[in-house]
Amino acid sequence: MDTPLIEIKNLSKTYSTAAGDFPALKNISMTVAKGEFLGVVGKSGAGKSTLLNMINGVDELTSGEVLVHTDGQRVSVHGMSEDEKAQWRGRTMGVVYQSFQLLPMLTLVENITLPMDLSGDFKPRQARERAIELLRLVEIEEHADKLPAFISGGQQQRVAIARALANDPDILVADEPTGSLDSVTADHIFDVFSHLVSDRGKTIIMVTHDMGLKSRFTRSLTLVDGELAVKTEADDKPKRSRTK
Repeated sequence: MDTPLIEIKNLSKTYSTAAGDFPALKNISMTVAKGEFLGVVGKSGAGKSTLLNMINGVDELTSGEVLVHTDGQRVSVHGMSEDEKAQWRGRTMGVVYQSFQLLPMLTLVENITLPMDLSGDFKPRQARERAIELLRLVEIEEHADKLPAFISGGQQQRVAIARALANDPDILVADEPTGSLDSVTADHIFDVFSHLVSDRGKTIIMVTHDMGLKSRFTRSLTLVDGELAVKTEADDKPKRSRTK
């Protein structure tokens, strides 16, 4: 059996609040294979975004381990310093948000070249050429020199995907990327993701609250109150897994 691209072992995350401790994730164990389009579905507050933040190292875990196997190396995400994580994330993982998070004062091309400028791996002319290529990939090349305010929300999400691909990462994580889009535009975004998996060999982990999207993924997992849910043959209703 091939080594999983991502291994999550007994992952827990507890937030301390004024009302007391809040367990956002409870003893999660799962794997992600290279080339998967994995959907993580669940209601608001189920822990979906927290799980993504554990995988990309943006937030600190309470216990457990997240391992990523890329470029022949086995990396413990939370075993790195903050600087090491930032550098690793820039090379290995692209992030797509529901709110796009494009910089309004930069053109579409400039938004995409920014991660390349930060990595230092591309000369300015190379960076622009790659940005144009990525805009062509998401079918929005003709708007390259516009500011984000002058294109639609669906087009901005395409730019956000292109920006996430700037440094050619192996993995994309997407946090409700279609949540604020109409159904037709959301379908287009799904088509882009499917193309990235089937034709570009990317691995995508997407979280969504929309249970109706489960059939669009190559595999889906359900989170319920911070726990992975499983289905049994006797009962098609998701049940929380019981980890001993």
